[in-house]
Amino acid sequence: MRALDRKLLRDLKRLWAQVLAIAAVIAGGVATLLLAVGSHHSLDETKAAYYERYDFADVFAHVRRAPEFLIADIARIPGVAVAETHVMELALLDVPNFREPATGQFISLPGRTGQILNRLFMRQGRMPDPESDEEVIVNDDFAVAHGFGPGSRFSAILNGRRRDLVIVGTALSPEFIFAVGPGDIMPDNSRFAVVWMPEKALAGAYNLRGAFSSVSLKLLRNASEQDVIQRLDRILEPYGGSAAYGRKDQTSHAWLNHELDMLDNMSRTLPPIFLLVTVFLVNLTLTRLVALEREQVGLLKALGYGNGSIAAHYLKFVVVIALLGIVIGSVLGTVLGAYVTKLLGAFFRFPFLVFSHDPSTYLMAGGLSMAAAIFGAYRAVHAVVKVPPAVAMQPPAPARFRHFLPDRFSLRRIVSQSTVMMFRNITHHPLRTVLTTFGLSLATGILIVSLFTRDTMENLVDVTFFLADRQNGSVSFAERRSAATLFQIVHLPGVLAAEPRRDVPIRIRHGSVERRVILSGYQPNADLARIIDLNLRPVTLPKSGLAISDMLARILGVQIGDMVEIDLLEGQHRSLTLPVAARVEDYFGIRAMMDADALSSAMREAPAVNRIDFSFDPNKSDDLYAAIKSAPTVSGLALQRLSLRNFRETVALLVTTMGGIYAGLAAVIAFGVVYNNARISLSERARDLASLRVLGFTQGEVLRILLLELALLTLIAQPAGWGIGYGLAWVMKTRLAGELMRVRLVVEHSTYALASFIVILAAAFSALVVRSRVNALDLIAVLKTRDRA
Repeated sequence: MRALDRKLLRDLKRLWAQVLAIAAVIAGGVATLLLAVGSHHSLDETKAAYYERYDFADVFAHVRRAPEFLIADIARIPGVAVAETHVMELALLDVPNFREPATGQFISLPGRTGQILNRLFMRQGRMPDPESDEEVIVNDDFAVAHGFGPGSRFSAILNGRRRDLVIVGTALSPEFIFAVGPGDIMPDNSRFAVVWMPEKALAGAYNLRGAFSSVSLKLLRNASEQDVIQRLDRILEPYGGSAAYGRKDQTSHAWLNHELDMLDNMSRTLPPIFLLVTVFLVNLTLTRLVALEREQVGLLKALGYGNGSIAAHYLKFVVVIALLGIVIGSVLGTVLGAYVTKLLGAFFRFPFLVFSHDPSTYLMAGGLSMAAAIFGAYRAVHAVVKVPPAVAMQPPAPARFRHFLPDRFSLRRIVSQSTVMMFRNITHHPLRTVLTTFGLSLATGILIVSLFTRDTMENLVDVTFFLADRQNGSVSFAERRSAATLFQIVHLPGVLAAEPRRDVPIRIRHGSVERRVILSGYQPNADLARIIDLNLRPVTLPKSGLAISDMLARILGVQIGDMVEIDLLEGQHRSLTLPVAARVEDYFGIRAMMDADALSSAMREAPAVNRIDFSFDPNKSDDLYAAIKSAPTVSGLALQRLSLRNFRETVALLVTTMGGIYAGLAAVIAFGVVYNNARISLSERARDLASLRVLGFTQGEVLRILLLELALLTLIAQPAGWGIGYGLAWVMKTRLAGELMRVRLVVEHSTYALASFIVILAAAFSALVVRSRVNALDLIAVLKTRDRA
């Protein structure tokens, strides 16, 4: 082994604590990237494999009643590979030992031919007998929520008639990965079921024998989806078709894509932030660490070692540290990525998982970290190596002493000598002080951006569930009902107030940008389901024109007063041009709103409803639920308290868990930054501190000089760290905004306090380490110099 290699091993052993601290910073950056990118790739590949293996359809359409012979015309549309029809209807369920009414999405199963599209993955049991009137399959989530298995029973109100059903199997479907019931925001596995029933029995219950109410299409690879949809609409329009839509607008796929997009955006936002912070901090730390070897570099040059050999020696030192951090980060990132993939895979109920370990991701994370470490070392080594041996072996020239204030204003008159020395050291090394403070600020900032999701989600809950949607529940109807239906709901047991709503699917267009959304007609001054503006104040809808979500306005590129085109996808399928009268705040989805009377006029129909929001007395909830279960026209019931519970559970899984992992990695990086800063500051000033001890300063006085500097820089860094954290949180909030969900930028004071507390705690721990090192200083060894004149 060469002499320089033996020195390398001794240096690694001597500086093991700092080596580990620097490696921890690198590991945090590497693990963050691998966690986010790896889990997203795995889930995205799982989704693609699931869709392909079980033939998830590309185009969907619903119709009131269409004759079965139309399937031949549909199959002949250019670009269609496979066409399959179903009976698909919503119905209320009565589940044994369950208080609240549940909703079932009933879907017919073809007879002897079996499914072609959206095929089922059987979890338990078997397929129903095609001739049976009572055998069904339910989605596995619903079965698990109620402890159901083959042989379990429940009841359903099918077309106004109660039917007792028996479960013969449980299954998963690519069509209902994210199964959301009518009126709900998030899945409620206990209150929403997907029920597959033999076609003969379901069609008979709804008088649809020889007819269908839903069609799914699989397209050829190069087919034009838009052209297929237009042709399909023309075929179905005479039979009450409600406009076909592509996979991107299918509810389950849209929500699944939204969640994966959030994970992808987190992987494109937080990891780059962490890696950039890591690059700066490793650069700063290694520059100072290598600079401490100045005298040893001079000695090596005096003994005949060339600049290349010395530079290679220190680069090896840095490479070993970087490799250690990359290995630790790779292992940690892989483990965390697998954990998140399994967690989200279980939530989405994928029947299998495809784990992705893309070598390019590991190479990118490792390459960036290694480049940062080498760059940081190169600058320091280059600055030291170019100095002649005789100069390098001498300590650096002391900073020039200057008076910034006249003697009568001297700090010595108001603070202790040790405090003056601390201030003097800070002011005489301005660049080092600024960089150190900035490094500490970055540590605080990455903690804030990791923690802020908790604050934004709580704000979303407050605004959505308590400020805007203040109803206790909402009933939905499969078909539009007359306005008189409101009085029937008002007279149900325990109902205190009720407000009708008319929801109509539309296409809204401005220029070349188009979206399919829901247009809701509200009563004037609605108080239960309120519309709020961008300042969170209630809005009264104008008598003419549209109010649209702020997100929809940004997508369309419109302002108040601009004209937009809308195609009504229900009723007479008319097209209108209307002005944008208001932009409103809406955290879920993108939608349009207008006055209920104006909507009725646009639809050319009498006032109608298909949803009613209401508040009720919780003490009479059992009577209310019993009355709703027996109502033949109600197809679904959404309950606000359960929606809130489900949202919190979903957010806790998808956001809080990820935020907690990132916060933990950020804390590791923050600790590494503070600890390295404290240890390097001690190494840089060891000779000065030892000199003070020889001159009569006590251990406490010497320690106070060093720790006061650490404490002051840590405190000074906090306000800047808060600003950096807020800016990074804004970047992340912007990146996470999607069409299905978005949040406001809210960072609570407690988040700033917690981030600062973690950094200060790391500083306190570092101070304890520094204290033990100062107390153990060997004054004679520290004060020794080589060949001093």
